[in-house]
Amino acid sequence: MPAPSLVEIRDLNFTYDKRPVLQGINMTFPKGKLVAIMGLSGCGKTTLLRHIGGALKPTRGYVKFDGQLMHELDPKALYLMRRKMGMLFQFGALFTDMSVYDNVAFQMREHTDLSEEMIHNLVIMKLNAVGLRGAQHMMPSELSGGMARRVALARTMALDPMLVMYDEPFAGLDPISMTVIGDLIRSLNDALGATSIIVTHDIQESLKIVDYVYFMANGVIVAEGTPDELRACDTDFVRQFVHGEMDGPVPFHYPGVDYRQALNLRA
Repeated sequence: MPAPSLVEIRDLNFTYDKRPVLQGINMTFPKGKLVAIMGLSGCGKTTLLRHIGGALKPTRGYVKFDGQLMHELDPKALYLMRRKMGMLFQFGALFTDMSVYDNVAFQMREHTDLSEEMIHNLVIMKLNAVGLRGAQHMMPSELSGGMARRVALARTMALDPMLVMYDEPFAGLDPISMTVIGDLIRSLNDALGATSIIVTHDIQESLKIVDYVYFMANGVIVAEGTPDELRACDTDFVRQFVHGEMDGPVPFHYPGVDYRQALNLRA
């Protein structure tokens, strides 16, 4: 029996001015699963996350989270709904003037009435889960890129969200840090019973940890399936992306006049 869905997206369309960005998107994110959204820059991945979080309203269609239509929520209801979500921003986005401890404690202080003693214990637990309990007094400027991303992950998980969204969680990381972050995303998702959505360009690391993949191009879904199905996909665009091929539907050469003709032209 398939797991019930936490997020449902149906016939989602969105335009900036008159430019279509999302066109008829249909996706389902089951509870407890880790799902990746992949595609080239500008294909609409981050715009999709903003719809799930209620920051944008659809031109047509809907996003339903935990049984609620996001675009119908008033500001107060939307604020309460977002308490069930966690977001790991690209490059972490830590508060630079707060210590590691205070970064992780921020949401607890903002959204709960917990005592400082309870907050302390929870912060230590979250930092211990990402291996950085000993770094609680450090400032973000003292952290490596991988450490900063782990602190951001601990902050994202601070309130045990039902849904966690990751916007390019592997960007700028060395291979060791990338593996650490990938393993943490998978293990924390399973430990919390959360649902996770990863927007990423990193094919190989993502396919190791996710349960399902949606592949987007030009605002539409061009392929979907399990990691094994995506690796075996014979769609030209997907094959080029997954295997990192230089030329294909996404051409190596920018459009221009014929090469032989260009040799006879002055710059």
